[in-house]
Amino acid sequence: MTQFESINNAYNSVFKPNELTVGVVVPIENYAQSAVPTMQEHLKRVKYIEELGFKALWIRDIPFNVPSFGDAGQTYDPFTYLGFLAGQTSKIALGVSSIALPLHHPLHVAKSASTIDELSNGRLLLGVASGDRYDEYPAMGISYENRGELFKESFQYIRQLQDNFPTINTKGYGNLQGNIDMLPKANAHKIPLLMTGSSRQTLEWNAEHADGWMNYPRDLYQQQLTIKSYRDLVSSYHNFDKPFMQPMYLDLQKDPNFKPQPIQLGFRLGINYLTDYLDKLRNIGVNHLALNLRFNTMAINTTLEQIIKEVLPEFQ
Repeated sequence: MTQFESINNAYNSVFKPNELTVGVVVPIENYAQSAVPTMQEHLKRVKYIEELGFKALWIRDIPFNVPSFGDAGQTYDPFTYLGFLAGQTSKIALGVSSIALPLHHPLHVAKSASTIDELSNGRLLLGVASGDRYDEYPAMGISYENRGELFKESFQYIRQLQDNFPTINTKGYGNLQGNIDMLPKANAHKIPLLMTGSSRQTLEWNAEHADGWMNYPRDLYQQQLTIKSYRDLVSSYHNFDKPFMQPMYLDLQKDPNFKPQPIQLGFRLGINYLTDYLDKLRNIGVNHLALNLRFNTMAINTTLEQIIKEVLPEFQ
């Protein structure tokens, strides 16, 4: 069995070869009828999912409430919020899915991420993306058309900042000449950078440079082929494997045998079918599933407790 690279505590805990772990997307509430969640009891629920044993929490980078996008996420700034949550939790992985790199200077991303990683004892997982909400780019004076190139430059800039007094030359983000340095460094030898979708890069670039891949749900057969293609490429660049994860919107039903019905990027289904589906995901090579309860109609705490009691013993 090919192992994953050892990075920080979060990465090593959440991602294990041939295994599936489960996390939860924040906000942990139903806000199907609005783009903006209430964020009521958000801290209480974050502490609760840690207590129950979910492996990771995930928040998103949504600078603007864009009506056409239809989702304002947790509304809080991702790094400020993760820093707050780091101080309120002790073991759950702190995930971002994902920072739109072209919308931020890479120095600020790296410094914020390294700070959270250091203060949380290595519990940060940093998803990165090129971004896909057009309206945000002109609002910030950034070229939407150049976001693929900006993503790559930013990614490499963040990587190089883990060196001491690095020399960095970029077109979009300025230059470092080896005479100044960024502190703190990551808790381990680097920040785990998980690439989302294609981020306007080739799969080859992803397999060579990123520490894992977040991709969107597909039918099982197509997802299996996608994961195999990715892992074949990883093996051509490295002597270790890399993890694959995906999100899933969930509307868990009271009837345990409620047959799956598709919803946006997920399913409405009973607990028995959820267990079966997660087993199939594990078998095709998915290493982590981030559950999103935005459309969940059953009481949130009841849903979480049922998943922990009847599903996760088979996986975590």
